[in-house]
Amino acid sequence: MIQDNMTHKNSIKTISILGCGWFGLALAKKLIGLNYTVKGSTTSLEKLAILQAENIQPFLVNFTAEAVMADPAFFEADTLFICIPPKRNSTELLDYPQKIDSILAAAKDKSKHAVLISSTSVYADENKTVNETSETHPDTDSGRVVLAAEILFKRLFPENCTVIRFAGLIGPDRNPGRFFAGKSNIPNGLAPVNLIHQTDAVGIAVKLLEKQAFGRTYNACSPNHPAKMEFYTNAAKSTGLAAPDFIAEKKNWKIVESINVPEFLDYTFEVGV
Repeated sequence: MIQDNMTHKNSIKTISILGCGWFGLALAKKLIGLNYTVKGSTTSLEKLAILQAENIQPFLVNFTAEAVMADPAFFEADTLFICIPPKRNSTELLDYPQKIDSILAAAKDKSKHAVLISSTSVYADENKTVNETSETHPDTDSGRVVLAAEILFKRLFPENCTVIRFAGLIGPDRNPGRFFAGKSNIPNGLAPVNLIHQTDAVGIAVKLLEKQAFGRTYNACSPNHPAKMEFYTNAAKSTGLAAPDFIAEKKNWKIVESINVPEFLDYTFEVGV
């Protein structure tokens, strides 16, 4: 499925994005603007027209732990982005690694490269700084299933497995000021935040394609880590919402850093946190 990255720089032309949700659609629009051919998937008939209106080739793709129902042409791409986070529903959450497995089976021998969008939830809050070389000890159910999907991906394609681990995503329609607005006695107010704006999430994915820096794991997180109480209080006030009240304590925290984003992508963050 995944070929080596010694291909000519101009060979990355067709991109398939499995899951045109909040991040996937923003990435698709950016790539269309950069003259890539983009195929986008949705599980909703109604959204096909939305994709088409953005000049994204629309595909209806449904997947379960057992099978993928899709036109095989969707997976015929230079790069496939798998942008489907695990569902919060407990049954679907546990099925997540099997869904990734069935998707990879459908893409086999069709997609030259595959990129799995993952999460920094694979790192536990162990009161330390972590990077791509750190061990993963997820302490949430979602973190555990995301890590299981990563491990499965790497076992299937050990030579060229690309994973982007996003920190907490903020940006359009995800106003962080609303998260804690008006609440009181919120614990862990001095813990650092690990966030990334949609602009930078998309920017890192685009840079990966431009550099063809496949075959690595990338932590995608802003280099700024203000305390929760500082960040969320400012975010609430800046949008006219009631300021939250935090307990000034530092318990159960982590700082997510990346050594691979600056070294292999040479990416400069556009939006501060």
